[in-house]
Amino acid sequence: MRLTIFFEITMENIGGQAVIEGVMMKSRKGWTVAVRGLKGDIHVKRETLKAIPEIFRLPVLRGVVALYQALSIGIRAIDFSARKAYEEEEKKTLSPLSMSITIAFAVILGIAVFILLPLYATKLLGILFPSVSKSSLLFNLVDGIVRIILFLVYLAAVGTWKEMRRIFEYHGAEHKVIHAYENKKGLILKEIRDYSPHHPRCGTSFLLIVMVVSILIFSIIPKDWSYLNKFLSRLILIPVIAGLSFEFLKLSFRMKNNPMISILIQPGLLLQRLTTREPDDDQIEVAIRALEEVLKIEGSDA
Repeated sequence: MRLTIFFEITMENIGGQAVIEGVMMKSRKGWTVAVRGLKGDIHVKRETLKAIPEIFRLPVLRGVVALYQALSIGIRAIDFSARKAYEEEEKKTLSPLSMSITIAFAVILGIAVFILLPLYATKLLGILFPSVSKSSLLFNLVDGIVRIILFLVYLAAVGTWKEMRRIFEYHGAEHKVIHAYENKKGLILKEIRDYSPHHPRCGTSFLLIVMVVSILIFSIIPKDWSYLNKFLSRLILIPVIAGLSFEFLKLSFRMKNNPMISILIQPGLLLQRLTTREPDDDQIEVAIRALEEVLKIEGSDA
């Protein structure tokens, strides 16, 4: 099962994620996933969520909770979509243990590729170019640039796969439907088609913000620390970086009409050209169904 996750951070409104032949939508009260089966019918899964304790709604901390929740729900949504998209009715859902192992594996793989590898590559560059290892700011700048390059290469590579292009199309459908909802338009095709497949709250933008914030945060790590200490400090600071990035994404969405903020969010929107594609009407219909179902949980009318 491919664990590529493209999610929107859920704030006051609706967030979502593209899955295999479908879309997941999430609100504060619950989440739903709609999937197009081989026979053309739409399968739906709905779950309510427990209220998050007040202490976990504090600034920065709420970003860490949102990220964990996105991973947990995302994996369950992908599991459901894989079964329904290929009509594997007899396949059992992931057990809590299997889900925990899957999340742990995804986190470890992400740490290895986007933290350990860039750090080691920067260490080698520091040997070739002594100025890199002598300046904490330069070292972390190079480390961040390497991380961003790896991220771009990864996105470009997965985008060449046929299955991932389909997911990217559903990603675009999800964005269009959320745009229509946020602009109080009707959830019908003619109201949705012309909206952009890009969205400022996209998880792709969030990951780019994380990488930029990490350069600033990691710069406080003393340059004379050992390689192991630098690596461990990066692990410890992950929740802080995620929380701060969440707050910036939240602020940028609220102030998206501010000229300065509008400029700052452009790199994230440009990056979404790698993770979204223009969807067809059938894919938009699936995204509409997912949103309608989550609005039922919220007690709203679509």
